[in-house]
Amino acid sequence: MNVGIVGCGLIGKKRALTLGQHNLLLAVDCDIKRAETIAALNGQIKVSTDFNDIIKDPRIDIVIISTTNDMLAPISLLAVKAGKHVLVEKPAARNFKEIEDVIKIAKKNKVMVKVGFNLRYHPALRKAKEIIDSGKIGELMFMRACYGHGGRIGYNKEWRSNPKISGGGELIDQGVHLIDLSRWFFGDFVSVKGFSHTYFWDMSVDDNAFLSLRTKKQQVAWLHVSCTEWKNMFSLEIYGKAGKIKIDGLGGSYGIEKLIYYQMFPQMGLPETTVWEYPEEDKSWNLEFEAFVEAINTGRALDGDINDAYEALKIVDEIYAGSGGMR
Repeated sequence: MNVGIVGCGLIGKKRALTLGQHNLLLAVDCDIKRAETIAALNGQIKVSTDFNDIIKDPRIDIVIISTTNDMLAPISLLAVKAGKHVLVEKPAARNFKEIEDVIKIAKKNKVMVKVGFNLRYHPALRKAKEIIDSGKIGELMFMRACYGHGGRIGYNKEWRSNPKISGGGELIDQGVHLIDLSRWFFGDFVSVKGFSHTYFWDMSVDDNAFLSLRTKKQQVAWLHVSCTEWKNMFSLEIYGKAGKIKIDGLGGSYGIEKLIYYQMFPQMGLPETTVWEYPEEDKSWNLEFEAFVEAINTGRALDGDINDAYEALKIVDEIYAGSGGMR
């Protein structure tokens, strides 16, 4: 596959480093120096400040879009209109309405649009899905999850604090990851309740959000996302009628990634406990891209696509509407 990247910041560079055998032909950024940083990884890469150069290039099969949120949907739409496959970073847009045309045109032109839900490719979360799908913990009842970081000096001055660019605060940032994981494990939700608020940071978007999502079967996902979590944290617990799964950490500043499986017995009492730890380097970005290319080549369904982003953003918009429009 021939690849072009639009947006050469931290995430764009991370994507460039995880392409494996595929060819990065063009790097685009409004700051040419950032594009040149990625080009330095391979002397054959051309650079530009105009994303239309990627859209118009007939050699490019896949467009990776890692821009600010306001440009994710517009560039995705141009790419699918040009018949190119797209990997767009989460949240894929500032709201669900912005990606309606992307979904429609992608289907018409028979191209795939993958969204950067790389948490689905973390080893503990893959193992959790395997255990759940095997039926070992029985019918799912509910889950609890918390995902947060503490920001940094000047965080309230960055583009994520500007609702016109970001579309919202912590809910649309880390929140879409937890919403996506909840849908991955439980399916669609019929009831959405929650609250977003700004407690600490001097900005017009939320720094904390609290959600209660419920399925037709009354399964519940209790979620909290925060950028006032002074020690970076990822914690997820899933409860079934025959056991429990607990995941802590994502590696790096979030701590060693670990899964604990508690298997209950008919006689109840203490469960049998099995622990998996994953101290190795984060390979989720590599695995996500490899799975995307495989889906393109085989026609198999994508794991975390534009439709998943659409459903997650519908939940985000409903929470924001209920919080008095707080973004």
